[in-house]
Amino acid sequence: MQAIGRTAKDAARRLATISTDVKNAALLAMSDALAAHQDEILRANQHDMQAAHDAGVTGYILDRLLLTPERLDQYTSDVRNVAALPDPIGQGLDRRTLANGLVLSKVRVPLGVVACIYEARPNVTADVAALCLKAGNATVLRGGKEAFHSNSTIARIISRAATAAGLPEGAIQFVESTDRALILELVTMRDYIDLLVPRGGGLIDFVLENAKVPVLIGGVGVCHTYVDKSADIDMAVAIADNAKTRRPSICNALDTLLVHRDVAAGYLPKLAAVWAESGVEMRCDPEALEIVSSVANLKSCAATPDDFGKEHLALVATVKLVDSLDDALDVIYQYGTGHSECIVTEDYSSSQRFVLEVDTAVVYVNASTQFTDGAQFGLGAEIIDSTQKLHARGPVGLEEITTYKWVVQGSGQIRP
Repeated sequence: MQAIGRTAKDAARRLATISTDVKNAALLAMSDALAAHQDEILRANQHDMQAAHDAGVTGYILDRLLLTPERLDQYTSDVRNVAALPDPIGQGLDRRTLANGLVLSKVRVPLGVVACIYEARPNVTADVAALCLKAGNATVLRGGKEAFHSNSTIARIISRAATAAGLPEGAIQFVESTDRALILELVTMRDYIDLLVPRGGGLIDFVLENAKVPVLIGGVGVCHTYVDKSADIDMAVAIADNAKTRRPSICNALDTLLVHRDVAAGYLPKLAAVWAESGVEMRCDPEALEIVSSVANLKSCAATPDDFGKEHLALVATVKLVDSLDDALDVIYQYGTGHSECIVTEDYSSSQRFVLEVDTAVVYVNASTQFTDGAQFGLGAEIIDSTQKLHARGPVGLEEITTYKWVVQGSGQIRP
């Protein structure tokens, strides 16, 4: 690990001065290599999927682990999209001239070395490497055992392509071991790591307890959608259905549905009929359960206290009726994790109160929470969806993995 750190630090020094053209050429080469080696990557992923099945892994982890030709096509497109974004390095953020004639400029520069520890998402390998490269950072990647062969194959392919395109050796490095002891060493490498990003709920507590380097956390999302009394019912059905069923295994999926009591009788049966076809299990408070009880083929049951504040990561939704916007805000305040929250309403004042009062990284008015994603936000890809407030919040893209330096230009001034 120390050798990996030294190599990354040396690569970061060179990356900081590499031109935009060279970085973009490397990104395009990485995208082309992912496409050219698709069969190899899919074979490695099949190996991981079989091992996961044999180990009894089920549920959302399998969905996050799975690679398909369609998903790989999206990942290669995301890398190309990063190449098309403006280079943040060298951007002037501020400029002023002091009374003594000193000219001060604030200029955007790379962080240096960004390390990422993650679990069963092979797309993270390409996303993090691409964004870090464009921002002039070296990358150290340590994936989980479930996706080891997928991650290792992707990392080898893109690293080789980037180096051939002119990047320094060690700009993209993958830790070729699943030994958990190496994580403890990585999170304490203050001489080499400038930012550590853990992705996966099981990693965050460990990292927070042991890290001696700066950490950016996120990804745990207990997401609410509140259907206001003025909501367009058909719109609210479509939004809640998309937020729950499009891809239930990701952190921006709906977990708890809050419905104003005035519209519950007209709204919940319509949504329940749609969710019955999708196989969604509705865990309802007593009044909501009574309203949906007659819907054919619906999976429904009484909610327990543990269902509130729970990230389901499956076709399960907690449902609660509320008397007012204030009640909805209270529930979100109590159980939300600061990821993504939504209101469906035709009342402007209600929407603005929701926007102002909900303390979350991303707040939606009349749109699915599934849009919380760096690629969807025009960032090319994302390092993580940050739920903390320093130094970045929400989808983390290029600007959030840079810092700045002050440049002071003088003409012989000395301080009195």
